[in-house]
Order: sequence, then C-alpha cells, then structure tokens
Amino acid sequence: MPPPPSSLPPRVLPNLVSCSRRAVTSAATAAAAAYSTAAAAGGGGGGGRPLRYAVLGAGFAGLSVAWHLLKHSPKGSRVRVDIYDESGIGGGASGVSGGLLHPGIIRPPTSEKTADILLESSLQSCSLQVLDSDEAQCLIPGLCVPLNFAVYMPLALNINPKKYLQVALFFACQNMSDEASLSSSEQKECKLYNEHVNDLQQLAGDYDSVIICLGARASSLPELTNKLPLRTCRGVIAEFQLPSDTIETYGSQSPSILSDAWLSFQGPRTVSIGSTWQWKSENYSSSVSDDEALNAMEELLPKASAVYPGITKWKFVQARAGIRAMPPLTANGSLPLLGCLNDVIGKRSNCSFWLVGGLGARGLLFHGLAGKLTAKAVISCDENLIPPEFTCWKEP
Repeated sequence: MPPPPSSLPPRVLPNLVSCSRRAVTSAATAAAAAYSTAAAAGGGGGGGRPLRYAVLGAGFAGLSVAWHLLKHSPKGSRVRVDIYDESGIGGGASGVSGGLLHPGIIRPPTSEKTADILLESSLQSCSLQVLDSDEAQCLIPGLCVPLNFAVYMPLALNINPKKYLQVALFFACQNMSDEASLSSSEQKECKLYNEHVNDLQQLAGDYDSVIICLGARASSLPELTNKLPLRTCRGVIAEFQLPSDTIETYGSQSPSILSDAWLSFQGPRTVSIGSTWQWKSENYSSSVSDDEALNAMEELLPKASAVYPGITKWKFVQARAGIRAMPPLTANGSLPLLGCLNDVIGKRSNCSFWLVGGLGARGLLFHGLAGKLTAKAVISCDENLIPPEFTCWKEP
C-alpha cells in the first residue's frame, strides 16, 4: 500500500493531465444519467457499496485514467479506484522514457529532408522558432548545426518521468481522495496494489469497470491474446554524468536536444540519451545487460555527438530499458487504441472492460487526453464519447 501523502502539500498539481483535444459536449448529460443509475444501485452518496473501478497499470495511461475517474465522477458520488501494477508506479516503459514533451527543446536537423519538414511545420505554428547556427549556439554553446538551421520549441517541456508519476500524478489522486473525504456527501478512494493480475475474470465480480492500461503487457492477458493490433518495440536509454572534476557544466537555461537521438538533460550534470528501437522484442525486463548497454552506446553516441560533440566528455553511468506498445499506422497517423472491450473479449458479467493502449513512444504526449476521454466514457457507460479515430481499430 502506498504511504500517506502527509509530507506533501495539500494539492499537488492535479491539472497536470487535464488536457483535451476537444470539448466533449455531451459528457455532462451522460455523466448525470450514469450517476442516476449508480445512485439507484447504491453507488451514490447514500448507502450501499461505492462504484468500483480497477485500473491495470501505473504508468502514464493508468494514472491519468485514475485521476480523471476521481475528477469527473458525479458530485456526491462514492467512488473507489484500485490501481494494480506489480512493478509499482512508473515501473514499466513510462518510467524509462526521456520525459520530452515536444523549459524548451531545440531540434537541429541532420538531413535536408528533415529540415524541409521542420521548416514547413515552423511556418504553420507560431510556437516554433527558426534559428541559424549562431542563434542556436547562443542557447547551447558547442551545439553543432550541420545545415545552419534549427527549430526551437520554447514551450516544450522536459520532465523526470518517475518523479512526475510518483510525486505529482499519483499523489494528485491521493490528494483528491483526501479532499473528498472532508465532504459528508461524497467519498473517493484511490489505492495502489503491487500485484500481478493473471486474467480479467478474477476482477470482474468485484468491479463495475476494469480499465486496461498495461502497455505492451496488455496482450499477455489471456482474454486479449492475439486480439490487439499492437507491435512491441524495446527501447534502451543510456544515462551519462559529467565527471566530478569537470568544472564546465550544461547551462541551466539551455534546452534539451531532439535529433536523430534525443538528449534529455536533468540538471547541469546528468543527461539521458535515447533511444534504441528493437522491434518484436519479447524482453520485458527493465534491466540491461552489459552487451545490450554496449550496443546501445555504440548506436546512440554517434548520433548524439553529431549535434552535441561535448557529450564525449560525459561518463556513462547506466542503461535502462522498456517495451513500447506501438499502435498500427492508419490514415490518421499512429493513434492510441481506446474503447470498450466487451465485444472483443465477450461480456461475461456486469463488469465492463476498457482499453487505453498503443501510446507507443508518445505516452507523455497522449496520456492526459487518453485518460480524460476514457474516464468520461467509463463513467457514462458511453463509448461514443471517445472520438472514432481512437476506436476504429476494432472495426473489421
């Protein structure tokens, strides 16, 4: 069980994941209808058991869904959200990610094709700034700009994924539960269980809905084996630090770097470089062997040093790895797989099953939107609240 958030502020940035691509105009009406049904069954503010939701996975997707279930449950309702993850918070690919959310990221292209794409994008968006070599090197001294052209993203973010998941997002769920407990009309609970779930039916009798946010491990559930169009891809990230006797450090105001390899700076003396792409890998371990680490460095260092030669002065510390769950490529791009799974696995109880999967290498980018859309659909028992671009994967 997680420790109580007694040492934390009463509110820890609960709006960190409350982004949405568009307003869901019918959500309020549908939520009210769901609340009326739940209240009649004892899930409202009166007696009886609360509405119970199980969220499988404590990465970006799972914690986002949990937060939005607590946030958007009807006022006066009694809700319990149980999160299951045998590896703990951020123990999978989410915790291994670079934390780049496209202060500041700079993108120096290394090919004419990439330069043309970036130039076209920068003309369409006022949040991107086109820089020449001198301007780019003012931001990052020693930066190599092969084509005398770089794109600067001043509004981009660079976070520590583990700390974001553990200190911000999970405790935001805890804080929301604590605040609700002060009200006599509603009750909200959020609990974490470091347990493995063998199959969905072991939870079906205890929950109103089960939301699967297991990333690449979703396909390991017997009910979903060979039913999800996901591709696995293992990624290795190498972490470097400046030697203690090195006086010159990375500038505190300098942005991270996005190129053929990305360099995510976590302070003036630590950087993570990624990432490799090993398709169809079945190695789910977060640990990295010496041989795998060496191969990763041989692949990543030349790409990193091509744009930031100073990286050769940094010392390798460790390597981490995770498995991405890559979605299929569609006419709308590579979008997450969302939606109700009752028709996919066969509904055998009153419990409904939902999926948030296929976030791929964009978990940090998509998790707020995917979590919000899914939570509202779950609460309302209405898959139509999710845009069809995210549910069309189920079509024959």
